[in-house]
Amino acid sequence: MIRTLEIDSSWSLFLDRDGVINRRIPDDYVKNPEDFEFLPGVEEAIAFLAEKFRYIVVVTNQQGIGRGLMTTSQLEAVHRKMMDDLQEVGGRIDKVYFSPDLKNSKSFTRKPAVGMGLRARKELTGLRFRDSIMVGDTGSDMLFGKRLGMTTVLITQDIYEIRKCSELADFSFPDLISFARALFMRNGSGE
Repeated sequence: MIRTLEIDSSWSLFLDRDGVINRRIPDDYVKNPEDFEFLPGVEEAIAFLAEKFRYIVVVTNQQGIGRGLMTTSQLEAVHRKMMDDLQEVGGRIDKVYFSPDLKNSKSFTRKPAVGMGLRARKELTGLRFRDSIMVGDTGSDMLFGKRLGMTTVLITQDIYEIRKCSELADFSFPDLISFARALFMRNGSGE
């Protein structure tokens, strides 16, 4: 299915964080660097994806800040660790955007609202949504991508979530490394 997608180095990749890049903490938040744990294959996947995409952008809802359970400084320390660890293995994240707002706040920056995406387009020269992919693990991520005109990729092994997002997700993979490998098969070294 991903074979229908023609990607070149002008494209941008948007990634949700929790559940796509790192392991979620049930009923809690990743509040410090020690709690941050990459999901299997993610470091390899992002190192590969860094070669294929012009920009790699993380867009993440972080209502733990809005709930007073963590500070912006703590979140920034988590993101510094994530970016440093990825850089060590040849990967990169160009920008991280987060919304600290509560789920019921109706915030313009909280996915599925598009504020983080519009900010990225304003700050990253040449970023075009029609030449972008949103990779996430929830319907909120898929709706965010669709509202901005992106191709959407759902990362989950949950059959219920796949069915629930069937109208919003253009593609579905069990994990980020499977998505990266599918791109490699389609857009391999013969580009």
